[in-house]
Amino acid sequence: MKVVVLSGSPRKNGNTQIMMKHVLEYVNQKDVEVKFINLAEDGFESFKGAANEVNYNEKTLQAAKDITDADVWLVGIPVYNSMFSAALKNIFEFINYKETEGKTAGLAIVAGGTISFGDVQTLFTQLMSYFRVITNPTVVYSTGEAIEDGKISDDEVKSRLNEMVDKTLGIAKKD
Repeated sequence: MKVVVLSGSPRKNGNTQIMMKHVLEYVNQKDVEVKFINLAEDGFESFKGAANEVNYNEKTLQAAKDITDADVWLVGIPVYNSMFSAALKNIFEFINYKETEGKTAGLAIVAGGTISFGDVQTLFTQLMSYFRVITNPTVVYSTGEAIEDGKISDDEVKSRLNEMVDKTLGIAKKD
């Protein structure tokens, strides 16, 4: 099984990245092939049109290929102004929905406060529906309060992230 762990925040050392690095460490203990895509890294291009019309760099095209090829998407979704990040939306512009049907996604939503969690989950789940991706309903919601000194300090958040991974992999194996 191929798994992609996607940190959707463009912020260097952001809370979403910290959460998704925990997810990556946990997934690395499983018997799966895993790739980590961190949108905080430099080099990802903005979508400007179809790949046959525009020449994109290898980093951007490889990320799109890794997402498309993966059976499971574990996505860290930062909340900015009641919406998920433009960087996250942008990377999905490169994905062909005709090649993603039946994949499985697990979501971790990270925000400064709790008011926007439901809105962002609804919007991102709708995006997954467009790609015909089965979304695990066990979503992890967390605020920045769970992070101290660049690490997750809340054991309950760690446990919920691990549970989300396990349940998402379980859903994918049933297909």
